[in-house]
Amino acid sequence: MAGTVLVTGGTGFVAGWCIVELLNRGYQVRTTIRSPGRIQAVTAAVAAEAQTDRMGFATADLTSDDGWAEAVAGCDYVLHVASPLGEENPRNADDLIIPARDGALRVLRAATSAGVKRVVVTSAANAASPNSYTDEGVTDETLWTIDSPSLPAYRRSKTLAERAAWDFMKEYEGSTTLATVLPGAVFGPILSPENLGSVRIIARMMEGRMPGLPKIGLEVVDVRDLADLHIRAMTSPEAGGERFLGTGEFVWMRDIAEALRSSLGDRAAKVPTRELPNLVVRAAALFDPGLRAIAVSLGRRNRHTTDKAQRILGWTPRPAAETVAGCAASLLERGVL
Repeated sequence: MAGTVLVTGGTGFVAGWCIVELLNRGYQVRTTIRSPGRIQAVTAAVAAEAQTDRMGFATADLTSDDGWAEAVAGCDYVLHVASPLGEENPRNADDLIIPARDGALRVLRAATSAGVKRVVVTSAANAASPNSYTDEGVTDETLWTIDSPSLPAYRRSKTLAERAAWDFMKEYEGSTTLATVLPGAVFGPILSPENLGSVRIIARMMEGRMPGLPKIGLEVVDVRDLADLHIRAMTSPEAGGERFLGTGEFVWMRDIAEALRSSLGDRAAKVPTRELPNLVVRAAALFDPGLRAIAVSLGRRNRHTTDKAQRILGWTPRPAAETVAGCAASLLERGVL
């Protein structure tokens, strides 16, 4: 047997695919859920892609110490993928920051006390990005976002949670090691119609609920490749103590639209083709909080390099067009659209 892995947040998009990949590679998997009532749904979602006889559950919440010691007991590794639930840009940023930061520390305390070999924490590429939205270029893992109240709450929560994790490990003197994975925009096939996360962007495009395409660039990474990267960071001896960017190909929203139409034909007939002028998007953002969060990125081409993950871990992400097409096809197959 390859070992036992705890994956936090089993109901999530990324966590679900981490569970699938681990099961298919022979691991025993335990995943955390906030309520036992979610066991059947998570099992059904995973069963679409893997045998579930080696999967178990633990009840634990990022906002409470209860259950974490039991969750990590007997585990060799921990993939801390879970993120706090709630709005991406709440009125009070602490609604995201505090549970993200404190939740990561709860997982680390439990994991180090249990003596697991390695913890892999899911951060975000925006935790390794320039603070100024006017800066462009290519950045790597050596850059840290500097926390500022002017930044979106989600970006702050990911940055501060990852920073807290590394600060914790500086004081820790045991055998457990830490690695972090910093993904870009995560798309790809869904396992369940629930908790779509970033996949909602593709759903909105397919349903024609976008009047046009804002000039926003995304570094698209396939959820299956991201799960693979987590496992490589978990098992590689060289990965301990390292950050790994898990971004993919940089594409504009219009490129995503073209990929959907090219791959899906008539099924993507509602996907918009017109790119919206930046001025129009900024004006609409005055009245739409959702647009306000992206307006600062209009026209920006800041990119991240994954050379480190490729060099040390042998990781290679698939093309963005393949990822977004597979994402949309799964939304159609599972009746989301």
